[in-house]
This record gives sequence, C-alpha cells and structure tokens, in this order.
Amino acid sequence: MNQVQHNAIVNFIWSIADDVLRDVYTRGKYRDIILPFTVLRRLDAILEPTKDKVLEMHQKLNEMKIDNQSAQLRKTSGYVFYNTSNYTFKRLLNEPGNIRQNLETYLDGFSSNVQDIISKFKLRNQLETLEEGNITFPLIEKFCSSTINLSPMPVTDKDGNVVMEGLTNLGMGYVFEELIRKFNEENNEEAGEHFTPREIIRLMTHLIFEPLKGKIKDGTYLIYDPACGSGGMLTEAEHFAKKLNPKATFHLYGQEVNPETYAICKADMLIKDEDPEKIAFGSTLSKDGFPNLQFDFMISNPPYGKTWKVDADAILDKKDIIDPRFTVGVPRVNDGQLLFVMNIVSKLKTNSELGSRAATIHNGSALFTGDAGQGETEIRKYLFENDLLEAVIALPNDLFYNTGIPTYIFILNNKKEEKRKGKLQLINVTSEQFYSKMRKPLGKKRVEFSKDHIRKITDLFLNFENNEHSIILDNEDFGYSQITVHRPQRDEDGNIIKDAKGKPKSDNALKDKENIPLKDDIDAFFAKEVTPFVPDAWYKKSETKIGYEINFAKYFYQHKAPRSLEEISADIFKIEEETEHLLKEIVEA
Repeated sequence: MNQVQHNAIVNFIWSIADDVLRDVYTRGKYRDIILPFTVLRRLDAILEPTKDKVLEMHQKLNEMKIDNQSAQLRKTSGYVFYNTSNYTFKRLLNEPGNIRQNLETYLDGFSSNVQDIISKFKLRNQLETLEEGNITFPLIEKFCSSTINLSPMPVTDKDGNVVMEGLTNLGMGYVFEELIRKFNEENNEEAGEHFTPREIIRLMTHLIFEPLKGKIKDGTYLIYDPACGSGGMLTEAEHFAKKLNPKATFHLYGQEVNPETYAICKADMLIKDEDPEKIAFGSTLSKDGFPNLQFDFMISNPPYGKTWKVDADAILDKKDIIDPRFTVGVPRVNDGQLLFVMNIVSKLKTNSELGSRAATIHNGSALFTGDAGQGETEIRKYLFENDLLEAVIALPNDLFYNTGIPTYIFILNNKKEEKRKGKLQLINVTSEQFYSKMRKPLGKKRVEFSKDHIRKITDLFLNFENNEHSIILDNEDFGYSQITVHRPQRDEDGNIIKDAKGKPKSDNALKDKENIPLKDDIDAFFAKEVTPFVPDAWYKKSETKIGYEINFAKYFYQHKAPRSLEEISADIFKIEEETEHLLKEIVEA
C-alpha cells in the first residue's frame, strides 16, 4: 500500500475526532463514533456506483410483491451487501434539518449482514448524543471530504488523470488497524489484544505456506483464525497463499469475542466479497463457531495470560471435561492459551493429501508451565506423542505493541515430510541480526522485522539444519519420566515403621520427585543418582508420570565470562572518587 496515502487517510480520520467530537465526547469515547463511521463510509463508497440501480431493482421487486429480495439486490449491487434507502452519505447532507431521521432510515436500509455490524458497534445508541451535540451533519460532512478517498476506485480529474488512488481492501484493513492502535494507545489500552504487527503475520504466513510451494493445487482451501480480531491474519494469509497459486480458492473463517473488532472484521469480509457468515461472534473456547469443520491452514495470536474462567462452565462439569476438544487436559484457569492450541488440533484435516499446517503465537508458559500429569504438560505430551509440533521459534523481545516479554511461534503440522518425522526444530532469532530497532516505539513495540529478516528466519526453518540458531532434536528429548522418591518413616528409636505386609511405610514429609530424561533408564538413574545418597529410598513404577517441556535456555545458552578483577576494581575506584568529590562539595557548601 502507498504509505503516504495510508498516513494521509489515518491522520485525516484521526483529526475528525478533535475537530467534531471534542466538545461532545470525552477522548476515551471517540472510538465509539469514529470506528463505526469509518466502516460505514467505506461500505457507502463501495456501493455508490450501483446505488441507483439497487433502488430501481428494489422498487421493481416491491411492485412485484417479492419479499425475499436479497439475492437479486446483492447481484445488482455487485457485493454481498446493499442498502435500499434513498440515501448515501453525500445525499444525507442535502437535508440538514432532517439528518437525524434520515440517518436512521439510511442505517435501516442496509442488508441484514451489515445490520449485525451496526448492532455490535451499538451505533444507534449514539444517535441521540450526536443530535443533542448538533454534530451529526459536520461528522458526515467530514467523512465525505474530497481530500480523502475511502473508495476502492481512484479519483480522476476531468482529463482522466488520477488525483487520488483507490484504497484497496488490504489498505483499508491497515487503516482500521492503525486507528484501533492509536485509540488504544490514547486510552492506555491493550492494542495487542486486537491485532498483531503485520511483519509478524507475514513471517507466520511464510512459515505456513512456503514448505508447500508447488503443492497447492487449483482446488478450494479453508483458512481459520480462532481469535481473529479485526481479521488481519486472515487477510495476510490469503494474500500470501494467492501468490503461490492464483487459481486456488481460499475461504476465510474466523471467530472473535470482542464486539467492536468482530464488527470491523465482518465489515472487512463484506468488502472483500467473502461470506460474512464465516466470521463467528463469541468465545471460541465456550462456543465453537465451527464445530464440524476442519481447516487446511490455521493462523492465530490467541490471548495469553488471560483467564478462561468465564468459559469454564462450557468446558467443565465440576472436574469432568465435557468439551471433546479439551479431553486431553485443561491448563490452570488463569491462562487459556493452550486451550486455543487444542482447538486448532481438533480442526486439523486428516483426510487430505497435505493435511493441515498452523502457526500460533504464545508466551513462555506454554513451553514449560505445569508439572507432569497437570493440564499444560498433558497438552504438550499429546502434541509430542502425536508428532504434531514441527518447529518452535523464539522471537525477540519488544516485538509486540502490548508486551515486551519473550514470545514464540508454534508451527503445527499433522503430515510432516519424512525428514521431520519424530523431530522438533528449535529456532532462536532473538539476536540483533534478525531484527532492527525502531526509531520511534509504538507502545511497547521497539523492534521490527524487515523483509530481509523474514527471509533469513524462513530460510533457517526451510533449511532444517543444526547451527547456532537452529537445533533439531528428537521428540523424546523433550520428555521426562517423573518418579516419586519414597523414604521410610522412623519411630522415636530410629526403627523403620512397616505396614501389615511388612513393607516400610512412606514418610510424606520426606517424599521427593525426580525428573529423568525420557531416553534414560529409570532403574539405572535411580541406582546412580539416588541410592548412593539415600540407600533406604525406593520408587513405584506405577506412580511414574510422563511430562514434556521445551527449555530454550538449555539448548541455546551462551556462557558470558565474568568481568576481570581489574575492571571491577577500576569501577569501584571511580565510584569512590565521585563520592569523595560529592562529599567535598556538600561540606564546602
């Protein structure tokens, strides 16, 4: 997209808030007006060329007393949505005295799929405030300004020269996301809950699709994001996939729990002529929008460190897991990110030649939280024992708008190529050669990927080699056997207390646990590492639990030599000298 055009549009729309809303709304409420009106003006601009034809068709169908007009009106408008009112944004300006009533009529004229968007924005609740503040007219007038073009069609002069480029669907998505980011930053909210920086999405699309170059045929493929926000990941995924095979058809599916971002995403799908019904509203964890579908490609940045307590009743009946997606186990209630992983696993295609590929982002707790037998570990165990995890990429800190903590991309694949079977590739791109520092931070985002960085990281993945940034290990290398080490109870005289069968009773206070690498023999480990130090100890094979964890530091740790004594001494002397000068100044003062 033309960056100058993008910035001009965002800055203009942003200025509308201060120019029109300032004396009527607090700054925290600007987004409640600006975002839905931006969506509506985009839809309005798209429908303008066929508006009169739609009105003619609507009148004709009314005269024929045909009630179900949707299919014919969609065909006439050229899109999967339409508006049957006599108004456009520009025509609303013709009757300033009746603009409130006419605006309501205009909103009522939209097709049902747009009505859902208007409802989720709660826009009708704002009409009275707009009228009382006498700002309905200037607001609509601003959005009709000739200085910006929200239409996909270019604006030309009388000689046919392009004055302003058309705004592509992808460009409109960027505008939405930049506005959301700016509003959230203004209100000190979490921008990352709504969308992911585009360069990270592009990296994920490379990792998903590049291994399939030449393998994506001219058929139909389904792309899914269970936490789709405003739809950026779906858009980028389709955009990249189309480059690999322009003849293939891709259908986009997503689910979003936030009403506002759901409305934006659905509007985005409408504009792209995608089926808006493929975007579901509500929590993916408690109300799966697509329970009977499997997908070819999945991409997501689900919330991490966020409670799933509100979803618990749909997942658990007391302690019993009742949702078949999560029967493997559930994580602790304060972090539901691994539930999103198992939701993706439940939607992997098993009956296709390519299977399914997925990329999803997580923080460190997804790699190592939980003891053997607990929900998090049981989920990792399932991924490893079913050979579903292809790679984990450690990303640089400060890459996201709302967090500076370590983050990781999981690549899942249920039909690995032969050389990857039974293996997991760890990729570490946290060093400065894989990113550049931004001149101006955006929220907590201080670093970014360039095209060259994305290429280097993708090549590390595709080359599948062991080097300083890439390590390939067997799945079993991440597993361990956890045993409970028992010690006998002693009476006051130091005698071992035995049960009715003559076996020593275990002292609960002395119980301990040992994690033994899965490839090691437990008996040999016990004889070498436990018995020499506590000869009376024992373990029960029946109590052994298998766990898995991914410890990046273990494999990529680089020893940093301590500073020399000379350097430390020099620093101490320097501090003493500074302190002496400071004391002298205080005394002399």
